[in-house]
Amino acid sequence: MASYSYTARETASGREIRSSVEAATEQAAVVALLNRNLLVVSIQERISKKGKTKGGKVSLNELVVFTRQLATMVDAGIAIVQSLQALADQANSKVMRDVIRDVCTRVESGESFSEALQKHPKTFSKLYYSMVSAGEKGGLLAEILARLATYLESSARLRRKVKSAMMYPLVVSTVAIGITIFLLVKVVPVFADVYTSFGAKLPAPTQFLINLSDFMGHYLIFVLIALGASVYGWMYFIKTKTGRDFWDRHRIKMPVFGPIAHKICLVRFTRTLASLIRSGVPILEVLQIVSQTVGNTVMEKAIKASAGDIERGEGIATALSKHPVFPAMIIRMVSAGEQTGNIDNMLERVANFLDEEVEAMLSGLMSLLEPILIVFLGLLIGSMVVCMYLPIFNLGNIVSGHG
Repeated sequence: MASYSYTARETASGREIRSSVEAATEQAAVVALLNRNLLVVSIQERISKKGKTKGGKVSLNELVVFTRQLATMVDAGIAIVQSLQALADQANSKVMRDVIRDVCTRVESGESFSEALQKHPKTFSKLYYSMVSAGEKGGLLAEILARLATYLESSARLRRKVKSAMMYPLVVSTVAIGITIFLLVKVVPVFADVYTSFGAKLPAPTQFLINLSDFMGHYLIFVLIALGASVYGWMYFIKTKTGRDFWDRHRIKMPVFGPIAHKICLVRFTRTLASLIRSGVPILEVLQIVSQTVGNTVMEKAIKASAGDIERGEGIATALSKHPVFPAMIIRMVSAGEQTGNIDNMLERVANFLDEEVEAMLSGLMSLLEPILIVFLGLLIGSMVVCMYLPIFNLGNIVSGHG
């Protein structure tokens, strides 16, 4: 598919538009522009970008807005091409605008909507285009898009909760480190010079702090480089298969934070599973997609193993019950859903319940962390102040001994 630069005028307003369009041939590009009610003035192929489709990542919030608006427009009876054209014109992000325009062009050229979405894996996940594909096949595209928008809104809300909960301890910790470094590098040396002039032996805590300050003054840049390298090394390690397996295996077992991380993964599992089953996606394909969205390799392996058992004829609840990563409550709800033929609603209820639990746990964690961090910051700075003032408490003996 080639890219063409064009100059055209809107048939209604006469407004001149300069942009680009992708199509198989120049004639197809002209037809696509005429379908948009544009009168082509000039058009030529962009050789340098021939055959290339540029895409990129967009924020989850942008994707939520796009999906919700598209669902509303399709439900109102507006054709998918016209809907995409309108959404492309009002998109705030250039990346999102280019992606929507490319999808629109592909649909105009004869591709299905889901096939066009597949060409942009950085923007539209497998979950996204699988649900759209199921909606196209079942003639329920508007309904599926509405469900998808609701799912994405729930995911975005959960992500905001986690980020908000983590922001406070991150800021306080950063401030504590910054203040500590400032005191060690700028303030402690001033006291050290004063105490050195006394010529007396200093208390052990004060001497230790002065030695630490001296070390930081000489090697601060190397300490910062080492810390940066350690953080980079850890981030690189957990992106590898071995590192990700190690981290995912241990993070759900951590005290306090482990249960929260585990429940967040379970929310993703149950909500994604409910959305895909409700959309009519085949169960084995559902489990394959869900395994890639839970965000934990331990759960991912358990889901894939369960998919193999289900393929051999076992029930979903029976297959999941073999893996301790899935709590008994989920197994019972899935079993009840299988028996009543209402598994998607059961899973949705579980997801909502777990979502509320995560919110309550995050609120409790914040209530616990705030005083702990304040006490930690007070002890850290207070200890340094006490260490530096210890010699002053004994100043009379130090001065008389020096004299």
